[in-house]
Parts: sequence; C-alpha cells; structure tokens
Amino acid sequence: MKIKIFAAFASVLLVLDLAGGALAGGKRDRKARAQTQPLVALLPASDVVATLDGRRFFGEALPRILSSNQPILSSIVAKIDEMQTKTGLDVRQFESIAVGVAARKIAAKDYDLDPVVIARGQINSSALIGAVKLASNGKYREEKIGTRTIYVISGKDLATAGGQAVRTTGTADKFMDKLSSDVAVTAFDGNTIIFGTPDRVRLTLGAKSRVGTDISGLLGKRESSVLNFAAKMPDGMSAFVPLDNDELGKNIDSVRYLFGSMDVGVAGAGLNLTARTLQNAQAQGLLETLEGLQMLGKAFLGGSKGPDKQVYARLIENAKFTAKGNEVILDLQVPQGDIDILVGYLK
Repeated sequence: MKIKIFAAFASVLLVLDLAGGALAGGKRDRKARAQTQPLVALLPASDVVATLDGRRFFGEALPRILSSNQPILSSIVAKIDEMQTKTGLDVRQFESIAVGVAARKIAAKDYDLDPVVIARGQINSSALIGAVKLASNGKYREEKIGTRTIYVISGKDLATAGGQAVRTTGTADKFMDKLSSDVAVTAFDGNTIIFGTPDRVRLTLGAKSRVGTDISGLLGKRESSVLNFAAKMPDGMSAFVPLDNDELGKNIDSVRYLFGSMDVGVAGAGLNLTARTLQNAQAQGLLETLEGLQMLGKAFLGGSKGPDKQVYARLIENAKFTAKGNEVILDLQVPQGDIDILVGYLK
C-alpha cells in the first residue's frame, strides 16, 4: 500500500476536524435545535442536508480555528465584507442555516450538485432582497410562486457586481462556474430568506417534497454542535478516490449513509462521524480496514521530526473507531495547540 494512503488518511481526519468538540451549553443547545429543525422541515427532498449555527460559526469557531494565522482570518473577513458590499448579503447576520443538496450523476465520475439554502437571523428580509436586486444592476427577472415572488439573477452578474470579476483558482473556479448560472432568492418571512438554484427554490416554495426521514432522522445526534450533517451516499464512491487497494474500495462502496457533527470549543475541536452500511459484516470489514490504516499510519509517521508531521501522527493516534451493528463511528478530538500548529502552515 502506498504512502499516499497514509497521507490521505491523516488529511481527511484533519480537514473534517478543523471545522469541528462538543462544548456548548444547555440553553444555547435548546435554542439551536429550536431554530434549525423548522428550517430542515422546509427543505425539499435532498441527498445531503446540513445545519449550521451561523452565530457560533462566525463569532466563535472561525476566529478560534484561525487564531494562529491572522492574515488568513483577515482575508476571509475581507471577502465576507466584499460579498456584503457587492450583493447586500452579510452572512454573519444569519443565526441558523439549513442547506439541502440534490445530487445527480452526469458522468462516471461526476455529479451535478443542486443546492438550496434557508437562512434565518437578525435580518430584514425585504431590505435584503432589495439590496440583492440593486447589486444586480437591475438584471433580474421575477417569478410568482403562490403568493411569493422569487427574483432570478445571473450569478455572473452578482460575482462581478460593483467592480471587476473575482479572481479564483482551483476549487474556487468550479464554485464560481456554478455561480455563473442563475441564482434565485426570495423572502420566506420577515427574517428568513431562501436562495439557491431556481429549480431548488421553486421546489422549496412549492412544498411538493420534503427531506426523507432516512436523512432528517440522522441530524439530531448532536444538534448543539456548530455543524450537523447527513448524506445518502451514491453508488460507486470508491471511483472518486485514487486507490490501489481493492479491499479499501469495497469498504468505501459499502457505506450507505454518512452523518455526524463538528464543533469548536475553548479546549480545541472535535468531530463525530458515523458511516452506516447495509450489513453488520460490512461495518466490521470497514472497521478492520480503518484500524489497519491507523496502525500503518502510526508506524509511518511515528518517528517524524517536523511539527506538522507530529500533529498528523497525533491525529491518527487519537482517532477512536468503534462498530455498533451496521455502523462505524469515528470520534476525534484535537487540542487547540495542534490546531494552531497546522493552521500556522496555511498560506
């Protein structure tokens, strides 16, 4: 098995974790549940659903994660300010957010992802819609869905509004390409807006379909966290991962649902992730494969001298895997000191 599998194993643990420890208080937890559950109930049928505590993410989690790299934090804040100037959307005012994504296979290794976002917070929906319309320089069209009006705007016009086009690279290019298609926005009530692709916004307002209980029922495991998510996995997921090990590919393809939560607290960050398979034997096989990779990763990184490599070694060491029936559960905690080391390497 090649070195790239060890690196991928550690990298996945890190990337998933950096957004995420369960250190929130009781009253705030109940308030977060009360805010996000009604938003999920409004989403149309989706393959991936996520809920975000916007106030905690922008006010606590993001500043804490990036506290050791102020240039990057300042850059992100500047981008948010730029978005507010160009589109009228200040995402920091969204207290609770629900996202529903429909996935459609368009090629052997390519899926079209169709999102809709419902955001609620300390906002005036009508004023916000007005700002978005102004930012589009009048280049929008109106559609009536029942008693509500949706405004369909060119994503390219929004991206370039108020100045030159935003320059992006890599993954950001793909995101901006998606934005170049039409974006629809509407006010649901006085402090809630809905935006996304026109078809998904129409589906949301039409209320002809809802998120299946097989997905929504997986979101409530740790609702107090900054982020909760649940996804129904498409067939053939191993095709998207560069692997040279058939056993690992078979284990990945056995996963039917993936769900969990991520949070950030004073002591550090943490991730809880569950993979659900069809059969208990498949879960046991996945557990054994992950534990085998963990053992090899420890051996490979155990003698590393670089501070970042030592953190990767600790990530692998601290990952706790358990199997219960047809589920494999990962719990991972990362102290703030390790986060600071890794974030310090970011450019």
